[in-house]
Amino acid sequence: MARRPTPALPPLDWLRSFEAAARLSNFTAAAGELGLTQAAVSQHIRLLEERLKTRLFSRLARGVTLSPEGAAYLPHIQSAFATIGNSTAELFEPRAVQTVSIRVPISFALLVLVPALPDLAEALPRVQLDLVTIHRPTDYDLPGSALDIRFGNGSFPGREADRLTAERLVPVSSPALAGAADWTSLPLLLVAGAREMWAEWFAAAGLAGHPQRSHRFDSFVAAMEAATAGAGVLLGSRPLVDAALRRKTLVPLSNFELSSTSGHFLTRAPAARLTSAEQDFRQWLLRRLADLA
Repeated sequence: MARRPTPALPPLDWLRSFEAAARLSNFTAAAGELGLTQAAVSQHIRLLEERLKTRLFSRLARGVTLSPEGAAYLPHIQSAFATIGNSTAELFEPRAVQTVSIRVPISFALLVLVPALPDLAEALPRVQLDLVTIHRPTDYDLPGSALDIRFGNGSFPGREADRLTAERLVPVSSPALAGAADWTSLPLLLVAGAREMWAEWFAAAGLAGHPQRSHRFDSFVAAMEAATAGAGVLLGSRPLVDAALRRKTLVPLSNFELSSTSGHFLTRAPAARLTSAEQDFRQWLLRRLADLA
């Protein structure tokens, strides 16, 4: 059976006239929208019908209506125009900068997000962050952004969570204190909340320990600054302390690391509809943290 030859692609002007006339059910209205004369639109439609060897419209006393073939053809033409328009905008039109608001613990903000901002600017040049640092758990209850970063074991009622980090705990200090014969006798720096785990670390490491409490802090980043200044030994949370370990402003005092069930999670409400910028940021952050793991 001989195959019916495929018609050559009609000129774009003919297709534009067809789409406008079909959508508006009127050649004159289509001409006004396209900036053409009614005669030009009518000619485009006639030439298109001759090319396709198919009647696309039924002419009425007032306006036109699509034939069954024209009605079947229209959504394909509209989809093609939408694809061309979207591709043109994506590739050539300058897009507005989009802001992603996110709540985040101050330690994670300073030690993870801030150093990653140059990479974010390169990967997502039209995304800017509005960072709101969290100091108390109740701060998360305030109305605000769709996304936030939380520290915990992954169970956050009413939130969906993507794990960003898996915490490992290791004692660290400034290089000046690292030479102590028995570091366990040095002052131990404490962090309030979920990271107050010196007793658990000593038990898991099989050490008795001599916890001489020194200063207590309400944020990990403040305790880390104290450790860097030589004020005592910090139970360092990896990967938060990894950059300091690479710079050797802090050094590990033990080879034993206690793996914790806790970590940082990117969370959102299950019903939240993320903007394209929020979706792009989420994917970038997950990739970024996976690369650093």
